[in-house]
Amino acid sequence: MLTPPGAWRHLSFFSETLPGIASVVAKEERCVLPPAPQVFAALEACAPEDVRVVILGQDPYPTPGHAHGFAFSVEPGVQPLPRSLGNIFRELQEDIGDVPPNGDLRFWADQGVLLLNDVLTVPAGAARGHRRLGWQKLVPQVLEALSGRPRAFVLWGNDARAHAPRLVGHGHLVLESAHPSPLSARRGFFGSRPFSRVNAWLKEQGHAPINWTTP
Repeated sequence: MLTPPGAWRHLSFFSETLPGIASVVAKEERCVLPPAPQVFAALEACAPEDVRVVILGQDPYPTPGHAHGFAFSVEPGVQPLPRSLGNIFRELQEDIGDVPPNGDLRFWADQGVLLLNDVLTVPAGAARGHRRLGWQKLVPQVLEALSGRPRAFVLWGNDARAHAPRLVGHGHLVLESAHPSPLSARRGFFGSRPFSRVNAWLKEQGHAPINWTTP
């Protein structure tokens, strides 16, 4: 059962588009990731008024046991880390000199970092397997709901970067780069220093920086 997240349920996506997606997902013969109660976990964790930073990715990890509803994050016991997350930690180390103790990034969400994917479900073992279900209608509505005041947006990969034009003219910080996956990280993700750049901008805005490393 895909239950709309409380603070976001006013978005038309949840009444107009989600029922059709839910119907298809319910009939999916393959295992769908993340588990249904976790599909909207990132939105449940960050109400619109609490969002300070948005990190936008592509779709959930297709490996069973990895995806838990927060883009790029995994449960604390997952080892080895998914390769995209390993590259994120490599860039974090280079950028600010430290990394979290494990791959659970929910403490970022606790600080107002919305870890959202462009597509919110994936069949196990089939990356991008649900990209045609209609999930992409959600992110534009989320971005519109966040347009009322300046925020920081980190767009990783072409799917995320396609939303950049929607963010013009609102005073946002918009950082775009290649996706951290092994296939593309060397084409502009490494060396992009998003973590220190977001914190520098937050300080300029008079806000506390994000603690990226210590739960």
